[in-house]
Amino acid sequence: MDFIKTFTVTPEEGSQVTITGEIPFHEVEKHRSAALAKLGKNVSLDGFRKGHVPESVLTGHIGEGTLLSEMAERTIAKVYPLLLTEHKITAIGYPQIRITKLAAGNPLGFTATVAVMPEITLPDYKKIAKEVNATKASSEVTDQDLEDQIKDILRQKAAYERMQRKAGETHTHEDGTVHEGPAHDDSGKPLEDINDLPIPELTDAVAQTLGQPGQFADVADFKAKLKEHLTIEKEREVKAMHRAKITDKIIEESSFTLPQVMIDSELNQMFAQMEEDMKRSGVTMDDYLGHIKKTKEDLIKEWTPAAEKRARLQLVLNEIAKHENITPDEAALNTEVAKLKEHYKDADEARIKIYVASVLMNEQTMQMLESQN
Repeated sequence: MDFIKTFTVTPEEGSQVTITGEIPFHEVEKHRSAALAKLGKNVSLDGFRKGHVPESVLTGHIGEGTLLSEMAERTIAKVYPLLLTEHKITAIGYPQIRITKLAAGNPLGFTATVAVMPEITLPDYKKIAKEVNATKASSEVTDQDLEDQIKDILRQKAAYERMQRKAGETHTHEDGTVHEGPAHDDSGKPLEDINDLPIPELTDAVAQTLGQPGQFADVADFKAKLKEHLTIEKEREVKAMHRAKITDKIIEESSFTLPQVMIDSELNQMFAQMEEDMKRSGVTMDDYLGHIKKTKEDLIKEWTPAAEKRARLQLVLNEIAKHENITPDEAALNTEVAKLKEHYKDADEARIKIYVASVLMNEQTMQMLESQN
């Protein structure tokens, strides 16, 4: 198909390109039978069985213009991927197609505008990672951290027990109104703040009342298990914050144009996740928006900065992975895909594989950055 080489590619603003050219009509003509079959599939005409209307009669019924449009769509769908390959275009998302010339016996003219993977200029990401790694916060849980958490737990316990004791009480305000429960001021604020409550002593008996029945044997057991839990939480928190510092600095010193289609893709994922969470809770999107008195457009505006940040992060991690020849382990990839297929039996396996590959590649890339010393 030599005509593919004649198409021109013009860079546009916003990391987009426009592909322009013509396809010989003999290529379009190849799709006539398939187009007729689709358009005539459900056509019923007197004297003919559905789906068995002769071509000449069917063409007269549906119109030559409709038939040509269907043929053109099929032709472009076949040629477009070849154009991307020939002209080395890394497209993102779907193109906007505009037919510029369509007539029987004449070349099919069209333009396709599509977002492309932007050219990314990375800084010395290993140097940046090394500098940030040198300042990584400690994830050690100190004795003070443990004591503060114990005080908070005991304070919450005291507040709950007081609430239970006071549940049946009533208090009369100066204006004669009666308030059920513990004493409140006229604004509704409890007169006794939780921080003012006396903290009970942590004894073996008190430790045994915390958590699930039988969870803690005594004070020593409670402290040991609480410290283990706090260590896991602090390690997770420190790791997330540290990784964010590394990637924020790399993104800040990188240079590229962020395609709008990538922002839109992140927003779509955010809404899909939100709808899935609400579905599990039996809440609809309309119910939620009505409750918070906002529109979907309001949320899009609020979420766009976060969507932009997520898109920039993914682009930068992809580029670093490409520079470092980082690819996910095939065995690990297949294992994770199989696990997800168990939970989402109707999901498209190809999409799952793309998602899992991205997650694994991101993790390997971050581990490489964290290892720079």
